[in-house]
Amino acid sequence: MQPTGPAHSHPTAASAGTPLKDIRKSLPLRVLSAADWQHWTTQGYVIVQQAVPAEKVARMVDLLWRFDEKDPGDPTTWQVPQRRDHAMLELNHTGMLEIYNHQYMWDTRSEPRVYDAFVDIWDREDLWVTIDRANLNLPRNQPGRPDGFIHWDVDTSQRPLPIGVQGVLSLARQDAEVGGFQCVPALFRDFDAWERTQPAERDPMHPDTSGLEIVNVQMEAGDLLIFNSLLAHGVRPNHSTSRPRIAQYIAMQPAEWDDTAAREERIRLWRERDHPQRPAFPGDPRAWEKQHDEVATLTPLGKRLLGLTPWTTAGPRSTTDAED
Repeated sequence: MQPTGPAHSHPTAASAGTPLKDIRKSLPLRVLSAADWQHWTTQGYVIVQQAVPAEKVARMVDLLWRFDEKDPGDPTTWQVPQRRDHAMLELNHTGMLEIYNHQYMWDTRSEPRVYDAFVDIWDREDLWVTIDRANLNLPRNQPGRPDGFIHWDVDTSQRPLPIGVQGVLSLARQDAEVGGFQCVPALFRDFDAWERTQPAERDPMHPDTSGLEIVNVQMEAGDLLIFNSLLAHGVRPNHSTSRPRIAQYIAMQPAEWDDTAAREERIRLWRERDHPQRPAFPGDPRAWEKQHDEVATLTPLGKRLLGLTPWTTAGPRSTTDAED
């Protein structure tokens, strides 16, 4: 995996040559249905219901409240300044939590149903999981855009377009009131036609959404939303009076075992309980994980998803040149 475009852009699959919406399946679907696959390729996202068991969701919820030093039963503890500003200004005051390598986070990342869903998406088994953070977006009377923001995490001026996947595990009910993930499916579906109407100097990370419907996606606790990095998306503010939006970001990309530097850095982040060294991930100024956590114990699947153990059957399983 390698970043593309601006320094804050999302990692993309350097070895992938086929746009995700154009993959012709060679492996049988494990988690997604045929209707899910159709939605994924046309709308740019899909929801995997109950991807993580309730007990693991509950553990994560408790962990995030403890990490953020807030009491879920006492709203007076909620309204405190964020600990560190974000280089991506739109992420300020959106509840991003700089926690990355706790045991519970690796437990959800290594959940077989989560892995199988990404196998369906990529049509290959040799995957690495992104080392990403979590979100606790609380109701707040915060000045700014009442409808949140829309952006891409990849540079959409690049050709060929970047190939990548992102994901959000919902840890509490997400609906229009509580906000959370929002996106513009029409812009994903009709990107080429839309781009032809835009000025040559358009912002490749922030689209003009005039006249386009912004969809606030509803999810239940334990649901996993997987979305194409070419889907314009963002965070809608929490307009509820008492309900938090709680989530963990989980995604997977093709493993690149021969990229020794990337593999060793991933292992270092896990072993040292550190955050990715990129501007979009400022890290926790308290170093809470290093002070409170042991190095997470990984399952055999988790070791492969990190890059500690190689996949023995590496390589793509699909190509658009294959016969239907």
